[in-house]
Amino acid sequence: METNRKRFALLGAAGYIAPRHIMAIKETENELVAAFDLSDSVGILDSYFPNALFFKEYELFDRHLSVQRQQGVPIDFVSVCTPNYLHDSHIRLGLRLGADVICEKPLVLDPSHLEALIVLQKETGKKVYNILQLRLHPAIIALKQRIESGPKDKIYDVDITYITSRGNWYFASWKGDDLKSGGLATNIGVHFFDMLGWVFGPHKRNVVHLRTPDRVAGFLELERARVRYFLSVDYQAIPPEAKALGKRTFRSLTMENEAIEFSDGFTDLHTQSYRHILSGRGFGLEQATHSLQIVHDIRHATPIGAKGDYHYLL
Repeated sequence: METNRKRFALLGAAGYIAPRHIMAIKETENELVAAFDLSDSVGILDSYFPNALFFKEYELFDRHLSVQRQQGVPIDFVSVCTPNYLHDSHIRLGLRLGADVICEKPLVLDPSHLEALIVLQKETGKKVYNILQLRLHPAIIALKQRIESGPKDKIYDVDITYITSRGNWYFASWKGDDLKSGGLATNIGVHFFDMLGWVFGPHKRNVVHLRTPDRVAGFLELERARVRYFLSVDYQAIPPEAKALGKRTFRSLTMENEAIEFSDGFTDLHTQSYRHILSGRGFGLEQATHSLQIVHDIRHATPIGAKGDYHYLL
C-alpha cells in the first residue's frame, strides 16, 4: 500500500526542545526512524516512536543513514535539535545525506556562515528550513496585517519584554557559554527579533544598553518601529504583579502603549511549523539572515548603560 509518510532522523533527542519536534513528526503523520544524542535520557521516544533506532555515537548514526541511503531507503528530513554551536555541522550532515533539514533557532552563530550553506543547498538540491514559529502565531499575523494596512509613514513605539526563569543549571550548561549558545540574546531572543523584523522591517540601528550573563537590554531602530527590549533568565527580574500570580515566565509586547497579547497559543506552533514546511511553504536560510545579524551584533556590541531610549525595566 502506498504511503506519503516521510522518514525523519533527529539529532539532539534528549534536549529541551526535542519533544516538540518529535510530537510534530507524529502529529503530521510521519515516521521517526533514527535518533541521536550523547545522552541516553530519551525515554520520550517510547511515547511516540518506540521502534526508532537510537544512537549515542554520532559516527554510527551517520554511517547507518549513509548505508540506508545507498540501499535505496534514504531519509527525507533531518531535524536538528542540538546545541546552537553544532547546528552548522549537523545541517551539513543532513544535506550530505540527501535530506531536507529542519533546524531549531539559530541556524548558525555567525551570519557569514549562511552563504556556505546556501551554496551547499544548491549543490545537493535540498533545502534548509528554520523554525520561526512566531510568524505563525495568530496574534503576530494580525499585528503584521495591521501595520501593513496602516499609515505607510508611521513609525511605531514598541516595548518587548521576555523573562524566562532559569536555575543555576543554565549557566553550568552549554547555554551559559557564549561561544556555544551565542549568548542570552541569541538563545532566548532570536525568535522575537525575527518576529520584530518580519512585522516592522529591517533594522537600521542596534544599541545595547546592558549585557550580563542573565540580562540583556537595548534599542533597535527598525524601518517601521523604535523598539526597546529587555530579556532575562533571572527570576528576580519578573515584575512583582506577575510573581504574585506564581508566574516564572513573563512576556509582554506593547505598541504605542497598547498591549499586544501573544502569551497564549505557543503550544502547537512547532506542529504548525512542520505542516508549513511539509506543504512547501517553510522559512528558509534567507529568512533567517535578519535576526541572526541582530543577535550577532548584540553579542559583539559594547553596552553604553542607561542612556538614550532604553527599556523601562532597565
